[in-house]
Amino acid sequence: MSDMIDVGSGPAVVLIPGIQGRWEWMWPAVDALERRCRVISFSLAENRGSGRRVDPARGFDTYLDQIEEVMTHAGLADAAVCGVSFGGLVALHWAARRPQRTRALVLVSTPSPNWKPAARVDWYLRAPRLLAPVFAAQSPFRLGPEIWRAHDSVGDRLAFSGRQVARVALSPFSPVGMAERVRLMSTVDFEADCRLVRAPTLVLTGEPGLDRVVSVDGTRSYTDRIAGAHHAILERTGHIGLVTRPDRFAEMVAPFVERALREAHATPARRNVS
Repeated sequence: MSDMIDVGSGPAVVLIPGIQGRWEWMWPAVDALERRCRVISFSLAENRGSGRRVDPARGFDTYLDQIEEVMTHAGLADAAVCGVSFGGLVALHWAARRPQRTRALVLVSTPSPNWKPAARVDWYLRAPRLLAPVFAAQSPFRLGPEIWRAHDSVGDRLAFSGRQVARVALSPFSPVGMAERVRLMSTVDFEADCRLVRAPTLVLTGEPGLDRVVSVDGTRSYTDRIAGAHHAILERTGHIGLVTRPDRFAEMVAPFVERALREAHATPARRNVS
């Protein structure tokens, strides 16, 4: 499969990227997580190298088809799924529709299930190619405060920013694809999906004052909607904590996934005894 990575060893985690759709933008998180887990990731349909377009007949389920494809390619019957921002909605939909194949669910800074686009998003959707430079120019104002907080020195902040800008430049996103993802969000009942999730669920956010992309309260609301879900805060970060503090991200996600797999394997044994 084109534009797919499969690295590390241990419990399998399918890592789903955010609205821009590029796994490469998450590389620090992949690098940290692969030391404890097998990490499988891919770029979402409509991005160059993904090998896929959004199927009009399948709509949002096109992304489920991609997960099916990468898991088949990796030889996996099941795995933990970890979705970042928009990718969290994809992971949620997968967990609801494929419960037997979902060992654990991790939602990272994910929009609330009843999220609606703000006025500035509607404005962007009217001409995504034309307005892509405006979107990019606004990013430092949204992400700057959390980058500053996550790193202790000016040198570290500049070094991180330089590396991340390089990743973005080398793996450009599709403005049209991003606009299509926003449109497709309105076609799925994510509230209903929450009621269908049976996998152990971790809801991970940054600090409320630092996430200027998605409402932390909106993400945290999944703990009220998904049975047994619990919430954890990735300190000193906002929306992109998995790349600003990747080691801490891995320290929170890997043990959760490992514990979920142990419990899943132990449950049938307990049932046999009884």
